[in-house]
Amino acid sequence: MRVEGREGAQEVTSSRACPLSDSLTLSLSRSQSPHASNPPTRERLDPWFYENQAREQGCVRIVGVDEAGRGPLAGPVVAGAVILLEGFDCSGIRDSKAMTPADRDTAYDRIMAQAVAVGVGVIDPQAIDEINILRATHRAMRTALDDLSAVFDIILVDGMPVPDLPARSVAIVKGDSKSASIMCASIIAKVTRDRIMLDLDRIYPGYGFASHKGYSTKAHLEAIDRLGPCPCHRRSFFPISERIANCRLPGLE
Repeated sequence: MRVEGREGAQEVTSSRACPLSDSLTLSLSRSQSPHASNPPTRERLDPWFYENQAREQGCVRIVGVDEAGRGPLAGPVVAGAVILLEGFDCSGIRDSKAMTPADRDTAYDRIMAQAVAVGVGVIDPQAIDEINILRATHRAMRTALDDLSAVFDIILVDGMPVPDLPARSVAIVKGDSKSASIMCASIIAKVTRDRIMLDLDRIYPGYGFASHKGYSTKAHLEAIDRLGPCPCHRRSFFPISERIANCRLPGLE
């Protein structure tokens, strides 16, 4: 795992990825356009659809990238990067948001044991407040790629395009439900972040981080009003920012 904040990387455990030749391209399906509708049946049902397209173009090492934690009021944003062996058993693997915590934990252990390489990037709340959540998410993805212990040929990214990646990339809308590599990256990111929030719950009791994972629930907002924000809260996020501006939180009068 590699963790970054305002002062940059705190730990580096692997080498940088190898850029893909500009002469190699991956054909895009209609669903990769934000205006697309009715994606092909094969794409919807085959979790290897995009990976197989990449292999047909000569790619060997294909990495999927996804994030967890863009929306919460507290905690880091985390990205996962995963390179799978061709033929990896995808049974039980899907979008992490559609899985139970127990199923995610089981899948996490299997991915960690069987993947060619796994990288994780963690960007702390202070950096999120300083550079904004979109840039922090992109930084988390680049950090996760830097954390991989293997070189790769092409990057499959969930959602919209990400700038300044170290190899050719393809952005896939709803990729966390279409691509095996992105699904696995989604699980790695989600489980890693949930475990961080469990740790933060022990460090900062009273906020309920173990249950809501930093999201904007009624119980969380009531705890913020009662206790004030702790160091892992994102002070640039509404309604924390609004409460701080109006000195409506304990310790800010």
